[in-house]
Amino acid sequence: MGQAVAFFEIISPHHERAQKFYSQLFDWQVASDPAMGGYGLVDTGAGESAVGGGIGPSSEPGDQGVKIYVRVDDLDEYLDRAEKLGGKRLVPPTDLPGDFGRFAVFTDPDGNQIGLWA
Repeated sequence: MGQAVAFFEIISPHHERAQKFYSQLFDWQVASDPAMGGYGLVDTGAGESAVGGGIGPSSEPGDQGVKIYVRVDDLDEYLDRAEKLGGKRLVPPTDLPGDFGRFAVFTDPDGNQIGLWA
């Protein structure tokens, strides 16, 4: 059985504009959190089985764009597998605030950033 896409993320140097754009375009609800630098969790309104998401500010030049996060049971194992297949680690396993678990990020051989979430 394959691994499910569990989360999407839209990062922008103009995150407030992006939050407004996507909420108006798709009728999404975005709950921006000042304690998280204005990062907003997205409710797509598509029900409990829908993939959740977030829209937030970029933290460094060049990190903007759209990223998916795949749910896995072992971040290190999948980072190792990605590297063996020609990918590159970008963000090591890192704790998320609250009880949201941990995440990591790698690039595929073409440089696309993909997140892992456990």
